[in-house]
Amino acid sequence: MSGRRSRQSSGSTTSRISDDQIISLVSRLQQLLPEIQTRRSGKVSASKVLQETCNYIKNLNREVDDLSDRLSQLLETIDADSAEAAIIRSLITG
Repeated sequence: MSGRRSRQSSGSTTSRISDDQIISLVSRLQQLLPEIQTRRSGKVSASKVLQETCNYIKNLNREVDDLSDRLSQLLETIDADSAEAAIIRSLITG
């Protein structure tokens, strides 16, 4: 199993991530996910944590896109030279 986790870097040097590091990283991800935090079932598999992480990131991206669209629509309805328009433009362009 550790062979799958090894990476070939430049030259002949190989770096490996330990099982403890993987467990730590998965645990940290689990703490960031609201869906998993609300469950009271106890232990969650690393696979489930990674799936939920991917889903959560996709949902966040959708929310950002939706909010950007809403801000763009709002910008179209106000005076382009107003202070409010400047704030909205700064939010859209990041």
